[in-house]
Parts: sequence; C-alpha cells; structure tokens
Amino acid sequence: MEGRVPAGTRPSALLDAVPLVEITYASHVPTPVLEDLAAMLPHAVSLAVECPEEPYDGDLQPGDVDLRFRQRGPLDSTGMDLVVEVRSKWFESRAQGRQERVDDLCAAIADATGLADVGVYLSLPIAAWAQT
Repeated sequence: MEGRVPAGTRPSALLDAVPLVEITYASHVPTPVLEDLAAMLPHAVSLAVECPEEPYDGDLQPGDVDLRFRQRGPLDSTGMDLVVEVRSKWFESRAQGRQERVDDLCAAIADATGLADVGVYLSLPIAAWAQT
C-alpha cells in the first residue's frame, strides 16, 4: 500500500515524505533574508505539497524537508533574485491544483523575503525515496 499512512504513524516520519527544495539566489540577497527563508520554507513547502497520501501534521522534525541553498554562479542564466525548486513525490491528489499550490507558495516566499523577483517551480516526479 505504497503512499498510505500506516495507522499510528506520524506523516512527517515517513521516509518517502521528504520534499527536496533547491534555492538559488542572487549575490545581492542579504544573509538575514536567506535565514528568514530557511526558517519559513519547511512549513510553507509542507503546506504546498500536502495531500491525503502524505498529510501534514504541523509537527516538522529535522530532515522532513531538505533545503539546499546555492548562490547563482557567473554562468547561470537566470536574472531572478530567487528561484525555489520543490521536488516531491507524485500523487494524483497532489498534482491536482498544483498551479494554485505553487502560486500560494510563491506569494508566501515573496511576502517573507520582500523580494519582487521570485520564481517557484514545483516538480512532482514519479519517484521513490530511501534513507538510512
């Protein structure tokens, strides 16, 4: 019963429930803004990818959302202040309303950072996850 939450299991403890989030930012984005982003993203991403197969209980634990920050390099072609790419396992219920999900997440990120040039990409691949 892949994708089902076993009775008595905290959804955030499931091994296949880890959204991967890559944040690429321009060199002029201040460190305090990035720190605020790192603090708000796990909750905001969890809300954005919540679905019946992987419900969000609001009790985030270390490792529930994997954040990876990278400063834009000289050969990168984007001119945006911030690009956030979220990858989370595909479920039909998660794919429904994905544009609304990504619009809401983008608005939350723009509000939290004060940056005007923010992009968010939500990718829902058919995938599996294992962890030791």
